[in-house]
Amino acid sequence: MPALAEVLAQYVREGSLWEPIERNRIRCYACGHCCPILEGQPGVCKVRFNRGGRLLVPWGYVVSAQSDPIEKKPFFHVRPGALAFSFGMLGCDLHCAYCQNWVTSQAIRDPGAVAAPRRVTPDRLVRLAVDSGAEALVSTYNEPLITAEWAVAVFQEARAAGLITGFVSNGNATPRVLEYLRPWLDVFKVDLKSFEDRSYRSLGGRLQPVLESVRSIHRMGFWMEVVTLLVPGFNDSAEELRRLTGFLAGISPDIPWHVTAFHRDYKMTGPRDTTPSDLLRTAEIGRRAGLRYVYAGNLPGGVGDLENTRCYSCGELLVGRSGYRITGYRISADGRCPSCGAPVPGLWGDAERGRRLARL
Repeated sequence: MPALAEVLAQYVREGSLWEPIERNRIRCYACGHCCPILEGQPGVCKVRFNRGGRLLVPWGYVVSAQSDPIEKKPFFHVRPGALAFSFGMLGCDLHCAYCQNWVTSQAIRDPGAVAAPRRVTPDRLVRLAVDSGAEALVSTYNEPLITAEWAVAVFQEARAAGLITGFVSNGNATPRVLEYLRPWLDVFKVDLKSFEDRSYRSLGGRLQPVLESVRSIHRMGFWMEVVTLLVPGFNDSAEELRRLTGFLAGISPDIPWHVTAFHRDYKMTGPRDTTPSDLLRTAEIGRRAGLRYVYAGNLPGGVGDLENTRCYSCGELLVGRSGYRITGYRISADGRCPSCGAPVPGLWGDAERGRRLARL
């Protein structure tokens, strides 16, 4: 039986995000590692590799595809109550010990991860999304930056079908890949895993490229929401969280920040699970830093009002949530609070959508 790497070598196409260096060495620009790759070798991600002085990249398959509530991504300011058709490939440029999608992200590195590719075309994925009633098509489950060329091919079809397009990413991007994605990508969820470089290095990355990407993603006009998985003993000190949230508020106080609960998974079984009180404490740090939209996730019913969206100006409840279920919706078609008229940043949809959700 062929090894997974040999199987994946059949699902490739020449990429766009690279340049030659010398002889048969090339440099890849899909992620912040900017790997110099020798002939016959892969980059850090293990799925982009040099063959004959050309960069070959993943193409024409998925290992997972299904419809989820868009709140699960999580996007709270993008079409609340919508379905997002999610698809994923294999590989990642990081190796987080607590990864909850390790079966797909670590499939080349970890022999315990077993995930088989299934051949598919971009138009087939879009038809599946439309047939499922989805309003968005999202690349997730593995790191989408390292499969950017495939994502763009899919998103071109998705845009033609009227779908929102999205990435669920670690944010370890480059200016070149962001410009490449810019015409075809609408919404960007970034995992800001820590505000310490040494913590990022333990996950296989560096902090600075992620911070630069967060700034660029906002500046370039993508809709961005940021998530921090709160891991006790790893990234939960008050001092680190103040610096992290101050950084986000300094870019824009309107960036939604989700702080979510860690549970023991994959190779990280030492820390205790995150508690509701941990999330409430952290959310308060975010609010004091000046962030207007702070959410707590993964523990529905245990975090008070932190699942809901309220008007920053007057406090009116705009979107009520219980887990992934919408319990109320009062944002106007032009994205404003119906009580005071203050704008609410996000992608909200039309007035009929609001009336329909409000009846749920």
